[in-house]
Amino acid sequence: MSFETISAVRLRAAFLVAILVAGGGGYWLGTQRESTKPAAGAADPVGKVLYYYDPMFPDQKFDKPGKSPFMDMELMPKYADSGSAGSGEGGAAPGVTIDPSARQNLGIRLVAAKIGALTANLSVAGSIEFNQRDVANIQARSGGFVQRTYGRAPGDVIGAGAPIADLQLPEWGGAQTEFLSVKRLGNPTLTAAARQRLRLLGMPESVIAGVERSGRTGGTVTVTSPIGGVIQTLDARAGATLGAGQTLAQVTGLGTVWLNAAVPEAQAGLIRVGQNAAATLTAFPAEAFAGRVIAILPTAQTDSRTLTVRIELANRGGRLRPGMFASVSLGGDARTALLVPSEAVIRTGTRTLVMLSAKDGRYHPAEVRTGRESGGQTEVLAGLSEGEEVVVSGQFLIDSEASLTGIVVRPIGASK
Repeated sequence: MSFETISAVRLRAAFLVAILVAGGGGYWLGTQRESTKPAAGAADPVGKVLYYYDPMFPDQKFDKPGKSPFMDMELMPKYADSGSAGSGEGGAAPGVTIDPSARQNLGIRLVAAKIGALTANLSVAGSIEFNQRDVANIQARSGGFVQRTYGRAPGDVIGAGAPIADLQLPEWGGAQTEFLSVKRLGNPTLTAAARQRLRLLGMPESVIAGVERSGRTGGTVTVTSPIGGVIQTLDARAGATLGAGQTLAQVTGLGTVWLNAAVPEAQAGLIRVGQNAAATLTAFPAEAFAGRVIAILPTAQTDSRTLTVRIELANRGGRLRPGMFASVSLGGDARTALLVPSEAVIRTGTRTLVMLSAKDGRYHPAEVRTGRESGGQTEVLAGLSEGEEVVVSGQFLIDSEASLTGIVVRPIGASK
C-alpha cells in the first residue's frame, strides 16, 4: 500500500471518529438537557421548543417530536434558551452553557493564552550527495598519446597528487628543444619569450624548471589529481590518442558533502541561509553531525510540494557517503508570540477556530489566524488576546453544540 493510500485511509478514519464523537457528544448534551426538563404541568423555565433533532445528525431539523428516521431513538427538542444564537436573555452573551457537573464529565479543561517564546524546530528527511563545488577536471594540455595508466577505475578513492596517466606530448618536446636552443644564445629577452611559450602550452613550472636545469627535453609527463576524492569519470586508456583539452578524469572531493533536505513548502519561511542544522544517520545512530544551510534551491518539487535546502557537512574520515538517508533537525530563532496549546486549535478546512470560555460559564467559538507550531504550542497571529481562556479538552463537543444552535463565530478583529 502506498504512502498516499495509507494517508487517505487514516484521514477518512479520523473524520469518521470525529463525526461519531461529535454526534455522541451532542447526544449526551441533549440527554442532559432532557433530564433537566421540568415535569408536566410545571412552568417551563427553558422556553419554547424551536425544533426537534437527532443528536447523531444535528444538522437535520424536524417540526414535530417522534422517532428519528436515522436512528431508533426519540428526537430531542431544541429550546429557545439563552444558549441560542440570539443576543441572549438579560444581556447575556450568546454561547453554549454547560453546568459544572457536565463539565467534569466531559473532561473540559481551560488554558489561558499567554505570551511566550516559540522556537521553530523543524524535522525533515534528506539524503547525502557529493559536494559539486569541490570537483577537479583533469585534462590533456596538449595533443598526444596515453603511454601508461595506473589501474584506476571510476569509484576509486584517491589522494591528492595520485597519478592518473603518463602522456606522450610531441608538441611539448618540440617546444622544449626550441627553448634550450634559444637559451644557448644567451639573449635574456629571447629566453624569457621562449619560456613564456612553454607556459602558454600548459606546461607546469616544475616541468619547465626541470628542463632548464637538466638541459634535456622531456615529452612525457605524468598527469596527477590536484585533489583527493573519488574518481567520477575516467577516459584515460593506454594507447589512446588525445586532443588538446580532452578530459582524462573527473575527481570529486570528499572533505565535505551536501545534505539535501526536503522542506515542506508551507514551512519554507522558517529556513534561512546560514542557519544551523543537525543530522543523524541510520549508520551512526548515536552521533549527530553539525552543519549549516548554504543554499535554498530556487525551484520547488511539484509532486511533493517541497523545497530543497542544501546543508554542508564536514566529512571527517569519509564516513558520510552519497546516497545515505538522514533525519535533519533545523532549529530556528526563538520569537516572542501569543501562544495556545496546539490541541485547542480546531481546523475546519475553511477557517481556524478556538472555543473561548466566557466569565459567565458560557462557551463560544472564535476565529483565529495561526502561525508557527512547535513543542505542542501554536502561535496566534490574530483573533485572540492574552489572558483569554480557550478550551483544550472537549472542545469538539462544544463546537458541535455551537454549530447546532447556530452561534455566530466571533470574527478576527473582535477580540478584546
